[in-house]
Amino acid sequence: MSAKPWRDVIAVDDLERNWVTRVQLGDRLIAIYDTPSGIHASLALCNHGGADLCDGYFDGHVIECPLHQGAFDVRDGRPVAAPATRPMRIFETRVQDGMVQLRI
Repeated sequence: MSAKPWRDVIAVDDLERNWVTRVQLGDRLIAIYDTPSGIHASLALCNHGGADLCDGYFDGHVIECPLHQGAFDVRDGRPVAAPATRPMRIFETRVQDGMVQLRI
């Protein structure tokens, strides 16, 4: 069984610095987070209420949902504030030749 391929999603220079950038990848909305520890990525829609996390408040490594203020650690997807209780879907990331890539 082969590993999922890496896909280019956005140029590093096009990221919102220290913030969240929304990208469309096929039929998926992806949130790309520029953090102090590197670039991380998740599905953009909150698994609690379906709101777009890219419209939420972002602070270093935590994204807060704009709908109910549930929050997640973007490094591993774990919920860190109620009402979020399930981890969000995250993706493995890397930077190659100036492009953010996801294994998806």
